Amino acid sequence: MFEQFYGFEGRPFQLTPDPAFYFESATHRKALSYLGYGLAQGEGFVVITGEVGAGKSTLVSHLMATIDPARLTAACVVTSALDGEEIVHVVAQAFGLQVSGHDKASALGAIETFLHSEARAGRRCLLIVDEAQNLSVDAIEELRMLSNFQLGSHPLLQTLLLGQPEFRTTLLESNQLEQLRQRVIATHHLTAMEPREVQAYVEHRLNCVGWKGNPGFDNRVFAEVHEATGGIPRRINQIVNRLLLLGAVEQRALVDLEMLADVLAELDEDGARALVSQQAPVAEAAGSVAGASQAAPAPVLHPDALDAAAAIALIESALASRDSQIDELQHAVLELAANVERQKEAPASGGEAQIAALQEQLAQAAAHSARLEARLEEQERTLRHTFTMLIEWFEGGEGQRQAA
Repeated sequence: MFEQFYGFEGRPFQLTPDPAFYFESATHRKALSYLGYGLAQGEGFVVITGEVGAGKSTLVSHLMATIDPARLTAACVVTSALDGEEIVHVVAQAFGLQVSGHDKASALGAIETFLHSEARAGRRCLLIVDEAQNLSVDAIEELRMLSNFQLGSHPLLQTLLLGQPEFRTTLLESNQLEQLRQRVIATHHLTAMEPREVQAYVEHRLNCVGWKGNPGFDNRVFAEVHEATGGIPRRINQIVNRLLLLGAVEQRALVDLEMLADVLAELDEDGARALVSQQAPVAEAAGSVAGASQAAPAPVLHPDALDAAAAIALIESALASRDSQIDELQHAVLELAANVERQKEAPASGGEAQIAALQEQLAQAAAHSARLEARLEEQERTLRHTFTMLIEWFEGGEGQRQAA
C-alpha cells in the first residue's frame, strides 16, 4: 500500500533476505573480509554467526552474487535437526544428485564422484549450511568427513557454516569437535549495527526503491529505532515498514517520534516485537584461524583490539619462530649428512649393521622433518591471517565505505 503512496518501485523493508538490498555496516564489512579470505584458501571451514535477523543470509547472498558460477559450484542447505546420515543425503540433494538407495554409503559415493567431476572440469565446490545450530554433533562430524575428499593433494569441498550464537558456543566448547576446529580457516560473529549506522541503513534501502525524499524523517527517529531494535537489521525493517504503512494511512510526509511511539505500542500490543534492552551485552566480533597442530595452535585475533605495535610484534614473533624452526631443520639435515659421511669412511666389517643404523637415522630424520614442516605450515597460516588483519585495520581508518 505505502509503495504506491510514496511512489516506491518496490518494497524496501521486506523481511526475507535480498542481496539487492545488501548494506555494508562495519560488522558486515569485517565478515565479508573473512569470507573472502576463507574462500581464497579453497579448503576447510568458514564460520559466520550472529543473532536472528543480523543479516547472515543476506551477506552470503551478496557474496554469491559476485561469484562466477563457471569457477565455483555452490549448494545451500538450510538445516533442521538432522543426524549424521540425514545430513549426507541432504548435501547430495543440495548438489542436485540422484542417489540410488537410501544408505549413507551410496550418498557418500555420489558426492565424491560429483566432487571429482567438478574438479576435473576446473570448478571448486562450496557447501553453505545455514541454521547450523540445529545440527547434531554427529551431523557436524559428517560435514568434517566430507572435507576429507581430495583429488591428489587438492581438497574438493569447502564449507561455510552460518549459525546463531549458540552454534559458536557448541563449536568452541564441544570435546567432540576438536578435529573440525582445527579445520576452521576463519570465523566472525556479526554484531548489531552502531547507532550512527541506522540512518544510513534506512536511507540505503529506500534509495534502492527510488526514494526521492518523501517521506522525510525526523533525525531523532533513527536513534530511537536503534534503541528499540538493538541495531538488528530485521527488527529495523519490521519497525520502519510499519512506520511507512502508518504514514501512508495518515498521509504523512514526515516520519516523527509520535508516529514511532504509536508503532512501537502497536507492535508490543500485538506481541510482534521482542523488547530489546539497550544495555544487553553484545558479543565482540572475533576472527580466528584454527591451527593444524594441537601443539602449536594459531592465536585468536581480535581486529577491534589490534593496533600497529601489537600486529608488528606478532609478525616479528612468528618470523623469529619460523627462522628458529628452519635452523633446526637445517641442523638436522647437516647432522644426518655428517653421519652418512662417517658411515662411508667406516671399515667394511659390520657393513650390514652400519646400513641398518643409517636407515634408522634416515627414518628418524624424515619423521622429524615432517613434524617441522607441519609446524612451519601453521606459522605460515598465522602470518597470512595476521597480514589480513593488518590490511583490515588500515582500511578501517578510512571510515565506513558506501553501501554496496
